[in-house]
Amino acid sequence: MTTGPTTELDQRYSEPDTKALDWSTATAALEAAELFWISTVRPDGRLHVTPLVAVWLDDAAYIATGPDEAKAKNLAENPHFALTTGCNKLHEGLDLVLEGEAELVRDRDTLERVADANNLKYDGTFSFSVGDGVLTHEEGEALVYKLAPDTAYGFGKAPYNHTRWTF
Repeated sequence: MTTGPTTELDQRYSEPDTKALDWSTATAALEAAELFWISTVRPDGRLHVTPLVAVWLDDAAYIATGPDEAKAKNLAENPHFALTTGCNKLHEGLDLVLEGEAELVRDRDTLERVADANNLKYDGTFSFSVGDGVLTHEEGEALVYKLAPDTAYGFGKAPYNHTRWTF
C-alpha cells in the first residue's frame, strides 16, 4: 500500500496560517496540465529547457521525444531532470516543480498505456502507436521517459504557499 510522499510546508515562503497542500491537489493539477517545461543537463553542463506535453500515470509523468532531440540525448547521458508546469499569474494558480531521474521505458504494456493516455488527453493532436520499444507517429519514432519525482514542490498563489513533497 502506497502511503504517499512526506509533506512539508515551508513557512518562510507561505502566508501565515496556511497549510501544506495535499499531494492529491498536485496530482490533479499534473493530470490536467496541457503544457510542461523540462530542464535537462547538456554534456558540457549547461542547462537545456524546452516545452513539451506529458501525461501523468502511476505517480509519474511520461514524455515522448525523438531520439535525436536534445532532451533525449541529454537524458541518455545524465538522467536528472526538472519538470515544471503551472500558470504565469502572480496572484492565482498553482505552480509545480518535479525533480528526479528519468527512466527510459521500453515495455509494451507501459508504452500502450502512455500512447492511449496521450491520444485521449491531447485529442489526437499527438497521435501515437506502439512500435518495438518506442512510440511511433507520422514523424517517426519517439522514446518514452518516465519522470518519477524524488522531490516535488508546489507554489500556491492564493494564498501563497510553498509545499515540498519528498518520495
